[in-house]
Amino acid sequence: MNPAHGPGTADGSVVSAVVEFRGGSAMIPASRDVVHGFAARLAERGVPLGDAFVDAARLVASELVTNALRHAPGPCRLELTLVDDRVEIAVSDTGDAFPTFLPHDPVRVGKHGLEIVTRLCDEVITKPHPTGKTVYASLPLT
Repeated sequence: MNPAHGPGTADGSVVSAVVEFRGGSAMIPASRDVVHGFAARLAERGVPLGDAFVDAARLVASELVTNALRHAPGPCRLELTLVDDRVEIAVSDTGDAFPTFLPHDPVRVGKHGLEIVTRLCDEVITKPHPTGKTVYASLPLT
């Protein structure tokens, strides 16, 4: 996965959306709305989306934004970018701790967000940056 795609790319054909959230629980449903609007833009451009894509993308984005809200101080940024046959969902926050992947436990209540994200996405990586980290999740379109 190459997280270098974004709105500043010289190629005007790149489809992306970027939202900065200041914090608060309202950013979780707002992230789902951003994904819904992004998927509508993809459909308008004739990008083929699988039947489950929108629901999966909304779930992945809201799980990553929820983790940013719970585990990092300050704002977070959601960026969605069409890259070939997938959408890169990137959430940047100000926390320096990397996400903890817990082993599968069907009796555990809660803390299944990253487990869900890794099952839906082809790849999930975390990269540090000077003011925190970014979690990148690559979700297939179909």
